[in-house]
Amino acid sequence: MTFQRASGVLLHPTCLPSPHGIGDLGKSAYEFIDFLASSGQKLWQVLPLGPTGYEHSPYIMNFSTFAGNPLLISLDTLAEEGLLKKEELSPLENVDFNRVNFDRVIPHKTKFLKIAFENFQQANTHQNPEYAQFCQSQSYWLDDYVLFMSLLEANEGKSWNNWERAIARREPAALEAARNSLKESINYHKFVQFKFFEQWKQLRKYANDKNIQIVGDISIYVCHNSSDVWSSPEIFKLDPQTFEPTYIAGVPPDYFSATGQLWGNPVYNWDKLQQTNFAWWIQRFQATLEYVDIVRVDHFRGFEAYWQVPAGEETAINGEWIKAPGVEFFETLGNALGSLPIMAEDLGIITPEVEELRDRFQFPGMRILQFAFGDDSSNAYLPHNYVRNSVVYPGTHDNDTAIGWWNKASDKEKQFVAKYLGYKSVAEITEINWKFIQLALASVADLAILPLQDILGLDDRARMNDPSVNAGNWRWRYESSQMLTAQICDRLLEMTQIYSR
Repeated sequence: MTFQRASGVLLHPTCLPSPHGIGDLGKSAYEFIDFLASSGQKLWQVLPLGPTGYEHSPYIMNFSTFAGNPLLISLDTLAEEGLLKKEELSPLENVDFNRVNFDRVIPHKTKFLKIAFENFQQANTHQNPEYAQFCQSQSYWLDDYVLFMSLLEANEGKSWNNWERAIARREPAALEAARNSLKESINYHKFVQFKFFEQWKQLRKYANDKNIQIVGDISIYVCHNSSDVWSSPEIFKLDPQTFEPTYIAGVPPDYFSATGQLWGNPVYNWDKLQQTNFAWWIQRFQATLEYVDIVRVDHFRGFEAYWQVPAGEETAINGEWIKAPGVEFFETLGNALGSLPIMAEDLGIITPEVEELRDRFQFPGMRILQFAFGDDSSNAYLPHNYVRNSVVYPGTHDNDTAIGWWNKASDKEKQFVAKYLGYKSVAEITEINWKFIQLALASVADLAILPLQDILGLDDRARMNDPSVNAGNWRWRYESSQMLTAQICDRLLEMTQIYSR
């Protein structure tokens, strides 16, 4: 589908200010929405919201594609409800306000979440109709997820295929015994999911009431050690005896890496998915659209053909492209959901077949300004080459900030930027972040989405993710809502209005 001309901001909730070491769905999230509304923005784009594991990538290491991340729950909101005592809710001490320290955040927040759960239980949960309704309506994924998380903890984090064989194979008697023995843990995880989605629903309503839509994100792949793979192993390419992936996902060598990217996720058994009329995928989109307004589909090209690498390879070089039934899938999805409010992340190695799939369903593709100045005037990422049905970004969560990019750009790239912007020399360029913001907003692209780091004028220390590096990503956050000044707000509003966003 096509979208009305608009602009918005890219910011994951973990990046919000908070006294508890990580952004959450509390006061700062509402203040950020107020900033969006005051500056004329109509979109808030977030990354996948699921519970994360190793290195906390919201794309590669989610324990579930349906669940919410407990670390995003606002403890202060729980205190306002009476589930925690305000005088006992201490902030995380000696916190770095610009970085998330997950090793400290996780035990800190978990401690208070468990106290809130105990208080919730004492308040007679069976008398809470909202909780009962949530558990019933979400049971199609929730029951497997809470059992999976409880078993994961009981097995000290070991991958599910190394659990007791009867449980790994989901034998009914073994699962029933586990449900009985892990009842307390199961109920805790249900409570946490209830509170996450309750808080997110309230936050989304606040945004929608201010004419701001939420752009969510579906990562094409899921983690092997997840509730999704454990509960539906047949839709993935796994060894039938060990349940280890036989092939893993990634991409061949590209802009980001000379050896490609090896993500480690199992690839799909698309033949099996087709036999079920893509039931799992349709449920996934339906669930996502319950809490966002627009879906950005990560690695869209994987629906036309995907890069699979034999398990055991150390790099992604020795893989192969395998065709996927993209047309049949999106036709089936459209029949099930009607209009498809989808944005396609079509970066990387894009073939005419991928473009044909994208355009057949009128999904807007992405244009990245940081990619625009390395070639000549025919570069597809230069604004004069855009089509209306597209989404322009100065950079995404996978790129450096605009200032970080500029500081590392070659002389040739800088000279090209200067000429493109109408300057006689590179020395005349100031505030490259605002120059990129202006290029994005002024472009013909229907949608323009701006990383908050560029609006705040931050350098490479505020980069969210570097795909060429495994460790230390996904940790940036901004220090205070006071950084969203009236001056910045007014400047963004004026520019947004000038370009009819």
